[in-house]
This record gives sequence, C-alpha cells and structure tokens, in this order.
Amino acid sequence: MKNSLMGLLTALLLATTGAAAQDVKWRHGTVEPKGDAGFIFMVREGGFAKKRGLDLEISTFKGDAIALKALIAGELDSYEGNPGGPMIAASKGADVKVAGCHWPGLTYAIYTKPNVNSVAELKGKNIAVSSPGALPDLFTRAVLRENGFKPDDVKFVVAGSDADRVRSLSAGIVDAAPSSSEFSVKAPSMGLKMLVHARDAVPNYVRFCMITRGDKVKEASGLTRFLAAEMDAYKYTLSHREETVALAHKVTDAKADDPNAPTIYDEVVKFKSLDPTFGVDRAKLEWLRDLLAQTGNLDGKFDPAKMIDQTARDAAVKLVGQGS
Repeated sequence: MKNSLMGLLTALLLATTGAAAQDVKWRHGTVEPKGDAGFIFMVREGGFAKKRGLDLEISTFKGDAIALKALIAGELDSYEGNPGGPMIAASKGADVKVAGCHWPGLTYAIYTKPNVNSVAELKGKNIAVSSPGALPDLFTRAVLRENGFKPDDVKFVVAGSDADRVRSLSAGIVDAAPSSSEFSVKAPSMGLKMLVHARDAVPNYVRFCMITRGDKVKEASGLTRFLAAEMDAYKYTLSHREETVALAHKVTDAKADDPNAPTIYDEVVKFKSLDPTFGVDRAKLEWLRDLLAQTGNLDGKFDPAKMIDQTARDAAVKLVGQGS
C-alpha cells in the first residue's frame, strides 16, 4: 500500500507543471545564518525550489527550539534542526515528524579560554547555551554526561546564537560555549580554543533533521516537492565549493576572505557530514532518546520510530532519481 501510494504521488508530481505548480507555497525555518549558510540557502538561491514548483519562504531563528514552537503553532511547514527538541515534544503528544536527516554529522564544538585543558575542568563553570532543549543545550549536556558530570555540576547561561555565545566567551562573561566548528579558525584571534569536537566526544549525535508536522506528511505533495528540491540543492553543494562558499558570504554579509564558510565546507566534505538522500539512522535517534531520558527530558520508553515518517522522503528519492 505504501509503495503504491508513493508511486501514485510521484506520477502526479511529474505530471504537474507550469503555473499550477508555482502555486505551492512552502514556509521553511532554519537557525540564524553563519558559515554553513551556503548549504542551507542553496535550495532557494540556487533555483532548486523553483524548479520543483515551490514558492519557498525561509525564516531564520536564534535557535531551533524557537523554530519548533513556530512549527507547532502552524507558522512554518518545516524546519531543519536538531531532533532532540522535536523528540521531547513528540513524547508529550505533539504531532511533529522527522521526514529525513540530511546532516547526520555534528559539525559542532565546545570552546573555552586557552587555560582550560579538559572537559573535567569545566566543573563549577558557567556555560553559554541558547534555549533549553535546543542543540547547544543538549549537545553540551551530552558531552558533560559522557565525562561523568551531574546536571548541577555547571551553570547554564542563555546567551543567544552561535556567534553571540562565542562573543560572550571571548568577553569573559562565560567560561565555555558550544558553537559551530567553523569558529575554530577565528578562535585564536579571539583568545579562545576548541576544547572538544562533537565528532570525537559524541559521534552518535545528529546535527540536523528535517522536521515537519503530521498534517504536512498527510498532504504529501508539498513536502515531497520540498524534500526533492533540498536533495537537488545539497547534492549540488557537495560538488560546487566556490558557489556554496560565495553564497554563504552573501547570506551572512561576510567579506570574501572570511574563513568561516570555507572552513565548514571543507569539514563537511572531508568527514561526509551531509547525506543528500535524507536517510534516517534510527540507532542514532535511539541514542538521543537515551540521553534525553537520562537528563530527565522524556520517558526512556518512548520509541523514536513514532515520530519518523519517510513516506514523502521515499517519494522524493524516486522523483530525483527519475531526473524530473
């Protein structure tokens, strides 16, 4: 039944062209743009959404926890963010779904002053995060847990976006800050260093999944078009470094010699941090579930499979594979 539904959906999408296709409006959300903006905004700026018959609107947020609230409130059709917050919401009955995970490698790190030499030395310190339940918060808790910390061994301070947190650390307001690994190049000039990278500390931590609602999964057509456009865009970025870096500079209004975009691009490609097919590694989501259970965010009996629906993703894979 599922395969026949996907086949019918794909056929309908292939048959829909012209003005009618342009009527499909899609409202997407993402976190505040930084060096990886070339990857994230290519779907719109590179014309891939338009090719799939979408009128794509992208809104940005200080953190993915805020985007989750906007999704649940009906202000977005989807957003890309860490699956931790949505998992907590789903465990409490929210109709949120993981449609696919395109950024399984976590390009993230914890930064400190140079005199901090280990995670153990963070005990009793102030650590900057964004909203509770957002990626920076959950990632930091995961690293601390792996190093035997208790929840009250540190103090969490809400300090805005990735860039905001790094600035707070540089100014001495906090003692540590989780942020994108792209800041590693600028860290020395800011009097900082990368203490630990997510790749080494918590290799099972997924960075971004595509989060949507159950009603969008049921409508299917718009979500399938959107995922197909994203697949096209991410595949393109992985073989077009110059264009992707230039787009990141444009979106973030950065100078042409700013190192953040090329740094994160090269890391993503080297460590294969992106999956343009939007596959879902359920074992990694189960690992995240266990983490959230240990931190008291949800019941450990919650099954992440309840929030995964790849029907539209599977139809999008077929659509992209047919070259239409």
